[in-house]
Amino acid sequence: MFETLKNAWKITELRKKIIYTLGMLLLYRLLCCIPTPGVDPTVIQNAIDNYSLLGFINSMTGSTLSNYSIMAMGITPYINASIIMQLLCVAIPKLEEMQKEGEEGRKKIAQITRYVTVGLGFIQAIAITYGLKANTTNGFLGLLTIGFCLAAGTALAMWMGERITENGIGNGISLLIFAGIISNLAHSVGTTIYNMFAAPAAVNYAAVIASLFVFALLIVGIVLVDLAERRIPIQYAKRMVGRRMYGGQSTHIPLKLNSSGVLPLIFASAIMQFPGTILQILFPNSAANNWWQANVNSTSGWYMIVFALMIFGFTFFYSEISFNPVEISKNIQSNGGMIPGIRQGKPTSDFIKKISNRITTFGAIYLAVLAIIPMIIYAIAGVSLPFAASSLLIAVSVAMETMRELESQMLMRHYKGFLN
Repeated sequence: MFETLKNAWKITELRKKIIYTLGMLLLYRLLCCIPTPGVDPTVIQNAIDNYSLLGFINSMTGSTLSNYSIMAMGITPYINASIIMQLLCVAIPKLEEMQKEGEEGRKKIAQITRYVTVGLGFIQAIAITYGLKANTTNGFLGLLTIGFCLAAGTALAMWMGERITENGIGNGISLLIFAGIISNLAHSVGTTIYNMFAAPAAVNYAAVIASLFVFALLIVGIVLVDLAERRIPIQYAKRMVGRRMYGGQSTHIPLKLNSSGVLPLIFASAIMQFPGTILQILFPNSAANNWWQANVNSTSGWYMIVFALMIFGFTFFYSEISFNPVEISKNIQSNGGMIPGIRQGKPTSDFIKKISNRITTFGAIYLAVLAIIPMIIYAIAGVSLPFAASSLLIAVSVAMETMRELESQMLMRHYKGFLN
């Protein structure tokens, strides 16, 4: 990795892209320190400490929610808007047609996604501020001001992510999330190192060593699964076009073992934490809330089982809406291709579907194990890891994706220089 960065730095164009990316990420983190007017950050911090759902959102936004800066909503509304539009493209025929129109259709959907992002950011900001009673102005106009400030922060974060994608290295939106996660992890590491020197007697060295071991083990597992893929071979028939012979080559369809990414983890975590948060906010002294807090927590066996089942469900759900074996089969047949030993048409789509189900099952097991390992360690040894499974998965996946893009751009420039 370091050799790749060193070689990329020698190329002027790539060096400019790296500097641009780092500059935008630094600017984003600086904007995360600008407070929102009319908000009591103490109320927000206490709510994050008490409500697990807000704590989960805070970890995904790089702790911007805890200080309620203008970037408090982060890029979360954009992620939600993208998921909503993806689901609507399956449910609404007009949007599905627009999606198949090529580049122009994708541009229209991207524009709609931007509007939905700003609207969601505005609604979420007002809902959180009003629900937690953190508005110090105690007025409707003050609440609107807070909503507009945070919606503007979301729009600015979205714009910065798009600029990084266009002028920098890697996917800008993913890198903004990556920057927030790394800042949280760096803060935890820095605090631990400081305590080792300032108060060595208070540091649990066994917990630190266990955390480092599990951290390294999870990273190795994430890297191996991220690089793994199942290749379905495709053979294209030869055909004559004029006096030229086309086709006849062999290729493959690469299917990633974890094609759904981190979305099932995020959905399952949010839903599992949602009922407890609602009970704490609306019925803090009720018997239902007391029972939930006592019995439904991350150290409970039932919690882990339900959590794993929800990850399974969301993994298969996402696979169903994002992967269409029938369409892939039609595209293969229309281009004169076939899977060796499998007839064209329905047998091909059935074969691809069977392979997809097997891979999805493996991906669901992988995500469930990844999510439950920190819970099991905490339940058995009482060691709380300074990172969540979803955060670690995002951080490692984004880092690998960025390095792959950097290597591909270096390879492209190497061939370009060779040909010239």
